[in-house]
Amino acid sequence: MKQIFINLPVNDVEKSMQLYLALGFTANPLFTDEQQKCVIWSDAIYLMIQTKEFSNSYLKKTNTDTNQILTSSHTLPVESIKKVDEILDKALKAGANEPVAPLKEDFMYLRTIEDLDGYLWGIMYIDLAKFKIVKQKI
Repeated sequence: MKQIFINLPVNDVEKSMQLYLALGFTANPLFTDEQQKCVIWSDAIYLMIQTKEFSNSYLKKTNTDTNQILTSSHTLPVESIKKVDEILDKALKAGANEPVAPLKEDFMYLRTIEDLDGYLWGIMYIDLAKFKIVKQKI
């Protein structure tokens, strides 16, 4: 079994969970407790939304302000341009913001959100057939 668990330290676990549910993640009560909430994008992608205290309980590192400091970003592929726009609309209503204009290319459509804590998520549709044609020309 190959899975990834992405741990995100956040300021408000409940508000963050509501935002990720609006994005299309589903709740997973198995890995959920008072300190963290687990939401799932797919069978392979799990997001652990954790209090900053819990997230740092064993590392003892300084927490950064992810609204001010760039951290890693993540991209979630979806099946259509329409789905990208639907997800972004829901995310914006749930409190996220869109820090950059959409990226439109012949083979790709990408919109980016910044969540309540400054984490960046790309929501992307890619037309693989068109991408392969572009790739062959390079």
